[in-house]
Amino acid sequence: MIRSISLTAQRQWSVIALAALLLSPFAATATETAEAGLPTVQKENVQAEAKPKVKSARKHTAKKRSGVASKPSAGHVAGLQGAHDPLVLKSSAALVIDQDTHEVLYGKNQEAVLPIASLTKLMTGLLVTEAKLPMDEKIAITQDDVDTEKGSRSRLKVGTTLTRGELMHLALMSSENRAAHALGRTYPGGLEGFVALMNNKAQALGMQSTHYVEPTGLSSHNQSSASDLAILVGTAYGEPSMRELTTSPDFQVAVGNRTMQFNTTNRLVKSPNWDIGLQKTGYISEAGRCLVMQTKIAGRKLIMVLLDSAGKFTRLADAERVRRWVETRPVQQAPPVAKPVIS
Repeated sequence: MIRSISLTAQRQWSVIALAALLLSPFAATATETAEAGLPTVQKENVQAEAKPKVKSARKHTAKKRSGVASKPSAGHVAGLQGAHDPLVLKSSAALVIDQDTHEVLYGKNQEAVLPIASLTKLMTGLLVTEAKLPMDEKIAITQDDVDTEKGSRSRLKVGTTLTRGELMHLALMSSENRAAHALGRTYPGGLEGFVALMNNKAQALGMQSTHYVEPTGLSSHNQSSASDLAILVGTAYGEPSMRELTTSPDFQVAVGNRTMQFNTTNRLVKSPNWDIGLQKTGYISEAGRCLVMQTKIAGRKLIMVLLDSAGKFTRLADAERVRRWVETRPVQQAPPVAKPVIS
């Protein structure tokens, strides 16, 4: 009898432990969402919206606990991290140039062609801006805007209606994928024509190593080099609205009876130590963590490109390393160039 009671208690505790194990991904999901730019007060809403996805969340957790490694980035597969690097940056490719003189201050695998993730949205925003489309025009999020490439989540539910200007703000500031896709989908000529225009613009700018297949950056087939992206940053910086929207720290939109707040994906925007004129972050597993900026350091206007940084915050740490190096670097010093690991 005692043994029977003991076995029953063990089963009860096993059920409780299993339930706790299966529910744990929701807390992680809320934390990751907050770190990606959502205010922490929205955690409960994020968790509630995640409940229908219990099955996929469980599978994801099971993979993590079984020791399955995350997919390596293209830069790591190519061995770009092995390049000799005077600044010991964690990014696989990097480029720092003087915006006025075009002097290369620092280079590391700057011609390597890599996936660029949401850095893609700079081209998306640039084309919409140059087309001078009405920013007050209402655009509805449709099922076509839902990510089927990576299965990423969005706070913009199907049926949400915002102005083109609001979608631009969310795409460039908080890297909202459905917003960016809707901008391309509703461009005159449709999505296919928009993607063709993206590639035509890249070629016209001299971005010879750049290719786009969609307007969000979720596809790893959107690829470019640090050298090409420096051209894009310089061009986008020439548009006042691009400077304003990419460096906006936060933005609120009215959706029905609710007001939703979105935050920048780049915490350096809010730092008093940085003077940033334009910026964009990006991440998918194939691209690693990416960051491009136009910034002023030691009185010089610089364009900084950091691609395929491995850790969650290492792209920001790399930016800080570059800033400190520029601040202490003699003007006449020859620029260091990291020796490429491949010819």
